[in-house]
Amino acid sequence: MNSLTPFPGQYSETVAFHRTELNVILSLYGRMVAAGEWRDYGISSLRDVAIFSVFRRTAEHPLYRIEKRPKLRNRQGQYAVISMDGQILKRGHDLKSVIRVLERKLIRAVETD
Repeated sequence: MNSLTPFPGQYSETVAFHRTELNVILSLYGRMVAAGEWRDYGISSLRDVAIFSVFRRTAEHPLYRIEKRPKLRNRQGQYAVISMDGQILKRGHDLKSVIRVLERKLIRAVETD
């Protein structure tokens, strides 16, 4: 019996980010760390959603969550950026266009210096 299957004969799988998706996310993460905006991250792979959480400090709640929900692929889009207060900042089918909402915050951070 597989540890991922709660009952024999039932197939259960967790959602995870693919390597190409992580490359896109980690590229943005590296730029935000270099700008001094972000300091830590966490990745969660759950049954219905994969979450990349971004933190300013390790002990805080995440500033942003980048979520992948494959069940929404044919509706609003499987990717979403969610703020600390739970507001959906952007949702869509293309990860690069969805996380562009966070790149605008990087431009503002660089301009204010």
